[in-house]
This record gives sequence, C-alpha cells and structure tokens, in this order.
Amino acid sequence: MCRNIKLLFNFDPPATDAEVRAAALQFVRKVSGFTRPSQANQAVFDQAVDDVAATARRLVDALVTNAPGRSREEEARRAKERAVKRYGAPAARPASTVDM
Repeated sequence: MCRNIKLLFNFDPPATDAEVRAAALQFVRKVSGFTRPSQANQAVFDQAVDDVAATARRLVDALVTNAPGRSREEEARRAKERAVKRYGAPAARPASTVDM
C-alpha cells in the first residue's frame, strides 16, 4: 500500500471530503504513474480522482465498528515514532542567523 494514503475510517471527527479526495488523488497517481498528467490526459485523470473519491466516501460512510474513534493527534504521534525507528532521529536544524 502506498505510504502516502492515510487511514480514513473511524476517526473522531470523521474524515473530511478534502482528506478523502487527497487519498483518492494519491491512489490515482500511483495507479496511473502520473504525478501531473499531460493536458491530453487531464480530464480522464480528474474524472478518475472524482470517481475514486466518491467511492471511498461511500465506503468510509458505510463501514461500522464497535471500536472507539481514533485521534488524529495520536495517529500522527505514532507515525512519527515509526519514522524515527525506520529512519532515525531527524537532524537538528541550525540556529537562525537572521538579524533583527
């Protein structure tokens, strides 16, 4: 699965249409191999994103669970922990040298 496609189900508050569309865009990019399609392919690419987003929204809205809703902050914290384990701690940023 593409790492850029985020989980959308069982969040409190529920996933927004923008989040669903972003996941659909990532999916269509992955399947098509295009980050930005040519003008000749733009219309069909956009239609595919719309179709996938609509289907994903129906799916997320129809799924049921007894589990408590997930917290976006908690999921983000866990993702950062996984990234540190996978890639190591991020390098320290140099101090700003901007004169005030």
